[in-house]
Amino acid sequence: MTDSIEVPEPDATQDDKDSDRKPRRGGKRGKKGPLGRLALFYRQIIAELRKVVWPSRNDLTTYTTVVIVFVVVVIGFVAVVDWGFGKLISSVFG
Repeated sequence: MTDSIEVPEPDATQDDKDSDRKPRRGGKRGKKGPLGRLALFYRQIIAELRKVVWPSRNDLTTYTTVVIVFVVVVIGFVAVVDWGFGKLISSVFG
């Protein structure tokens, strides 16, 4: 047993209404001068900064410590690899 779904036909008067309407101008960004656009830009920046979840002092200390430890480990690794390549090159060509 199959039920058919009836799709309503588009209303012809809807097309008439759309053709009578003026095109939209773009809302807030319509016809504004350079200073208006710059002010809108800064308002949007402030609105986005209010959405940021800032870390607490404890989180910031933890993140900073992790970054410093990681940098020291990478510096040590690069120094050991550099020293090893230096020894290898001096033994091959020295």
